[in-house]
Amino acid sequence: MTEKFSSAGCIGIFLMSIFLWSSCKNQQKPTAYNKAVIDIDDNNVKPYNPSVFSGFIEHFQDQVYGGIYDPGSPLSDENGFRRDVAEAIRELKIKVVRWPGGCFASGYHWKDGVGKVRKPVPDPVWGITDPNTFGTDEFVKWCRLVGCEPYICTNAGNGTPQEMKEWVEYCNGQSGQYATERKANGNPMPYNIRYWSVGNENWGDHEIGASTPEKWGPLVRESADLMLTVDSTLILAAAATSDKDWTLPLLKAAGEKLKLIAVHGYWLPLWGKNEIPVYADCITRSEEPQKVLNEVIDILKTSGYRGKIKIAFDEWNLRGWHHQGFPRKEPVNPSDTAAIRLIKKRDINKIPCQYTMSDALFSASFLNACLRQSDDVEMTNIAPLVNTRGPLFVYPKGIVKRTTFHTLAMYANLLESNIASTSMTTPDSVRYEKRAIPVVDAIAATDNTKKNWSVVLINRHQEKATTCTVKIGEWLPDGKFDATVLQGDSPDAYNDIDNPDRVKPQNVSILIKNGVVVLPPHSVNIIKLAIKRN
Repeated sequence: MTEKFSSAGCIGIFLMSIFLWSSCKNQQKPTAYNKAVIDIDDNNVKPYNPSVFSGFIEHFQDQVYGGIYDPGSPLSDENGFRRDVAEAIRELKIKVVRWPGGCFASGYHWKDGVGKVRKPVPDPVWGITDPNTFGTDEFVKWCRLVGCEPYICTNAGNGTPQEMKEWVEYCNGQSGQYATERKANGNPMPYNIRYWSVGNENWGDHEIGASTPEKWGPLVRESADLMLTVDSTLILAAAATSDKDWTLPLLKAAGEKLKLIAVHGYWLPLWGKNEIPVYADCITRSEEPQKVLNEVIDILKTSGYRGKIKIAFDEWNLRGWHHQGFPRKEPVNPSDTAAIRLIKKRDINKIPCQYTMSDALFSASFLNACLRQSDDVEMTNIAPLVNTRGPLFVYPKGIVKRTTFHTLAMYANLLESNIASTSMTTPDSVRYEKRAIPVVDAIAATDNTKKNWSVVLINRHQEKATTCTVKIGEWLPDGKFDATVLQGDSPDAYNDIDNPDRVKPQNVSILIKNGVVVLPPHSVNIIKLAIKRN
């Protein structure tokens, strides 16, 4: 399936969305309703970790090869890194990137990807052959290029704790066999990689090295013990879930070794059957990440580790990746034509009309939930950063910034450094079948002086504007204020190769009268407010 075919596959949906949106636009004014109230407590603010703006790259489809790394492309630098991709990632101010997986990590042996002589290796997970031209050294070099910290997910599938220890030595060691090997490979100084994870989704039967609660905690402890003997400053995570029957035994066995527990969330599970749900179906899932966070926080409370261990939501996205028939646990036979067809069907992930305003607003709602829980959430990693379901689509001649890209860029570049406690009253809901969520979601961020504010207001209704009262302490903003607004000409608007800027943020002057602002439908609004204090 080529990109052109993918775009053509969206025409029917596109024309229908234009028709429906035209019907709305033909009204004299969008109906303003709801009258939400956002009450911001300017005496209760706390810093958040900028690592909530982080990402994830896996050796899956064209995230690495043909994505961030494309030697021989006229758009790549002397190291094979796509310049346009690196520039876009820098725009997102990504703090940490997790690699090499994902499920891929559970069949990946790091030694295959270092040194001058590297051999292609069949990947048992995704059914392809990895050339191993992009390995640890290339990953670290790319992270330095885009200005983020590397985060390595180790092989707790068909790997061993000893292998994990040796990987730490290669990256962070001053001496020893593997530190010497790193130096011989042209990297004399330790990489000092802080973030490491033991395993990936080892709670699932789909994973190589699928475990049980009774076995998982002791394996994590053994692995952590060995890794920490090389570098005692590591920030260690381990694969966990919001299921107390899995995570409580993990914490009991290995909690004292961990700084993070790693949880994942995809709220449209499209692994086997790809669908393009309507806007309301997508957006009404926006409150579900908060439920996961509440469950994980309760587990940390019960275990006694709340405040000592934080949450890394190190894979998240609205849409699960499409990979029918995979992951697997053995390499695919090259003569297995059925498997080859399934691998080709992953191109379904490229269909551009899947990535609409619902994705943009869901992502904003997800970030709001994590920022509100900044005492407990250390990091979140959009999965992936590039291609598949990622915010940045990369093709041989350029890039397309999907709707979610702009949400992430707005948050990373426009928010102040502290989150304020906020209470919300939102009388009406967006509904789909049995699900209902408040129309408006909001957070407020301020600098250390508490004079300068970034107020994020999301109107999740697909066609109706809404009024919203914003109050900071006793102050009701009044006048015109600078704002950045992300809204499509339709709730189903998307960007593609032919129309890369159909959805993009607009810098506007927004009117607030005695605290009341009108929010356009299906929009993310970040308003800059300055309070004059004596």
